[in-house]
Amino acid sequence: MVNKKYIYIKLFTSTFYLSAFTFGGGYVIISLMKKKFVDDLQWIEEDEMLNLTAIAQSSPGPVAVNAAILLGYHVAGPLGALATILGTILPPFIILSVISVFYAAFRDNIVVNAVLKGMQAGVAAVIADVVLKLGSNVFKEKDIVSVIIMIGSFILSFLFGINVMYIILVCGCIGAVKALFQVKKGQKDGEHSQ
Repeated sequence: MVNKKYIYIKLFTSTFYLSAFTFGGGYVIISLMKKKFVDDLQWIEEDEMLNLTAIAQSSPGPVAVNAAILLGYHVAGPLGALATILGTILPPFIILSVISVFYAAFRDNIVVNAVLKGMQAGVAAVIADVVLKLGSNVFKEKDIVSVIIMIGSFILSFLFGINVMYIILVCGCIGAVKALFQVKKGQKDGEHSQ
């Protein structure tokens, strides 16, 4: 049995580290959370991480913080959620506090601007990696509705420029209808087996 104190510390230090060294927003940190908590520590399954990611994207607020809350709560309850929240929000808070003091010097620095431009390429690669890995899992499940939702969402967002908020709302409604249909189907199957 793993010590609870160890779990809280590991949740805090892992999310602190990931948050401190992640550039590119919530989608990048989610991919790194997957590598840490699914692949390395094996505290949750890949399907669970995919579900947590979907909920984090659907919830109001920053995706990284939402994912951290859900992950921490799933692994270790309310204290786990608190540990991951602190681990996720402290690095940007500290970094932004330091940058705000030296803003004028950073604003016009050519080297800083070049480094940030270079990081954009790395961020794009990490996001592409996550999309390919998590998207391949949707295809492996062979659930035609999920595949259609995934492809349709991409087309609507990328090709037609539809606001992601509307896509998430529609996909949430489709998912709710699908879940209700599965529950009703399960109840009917249960009645027939009796």
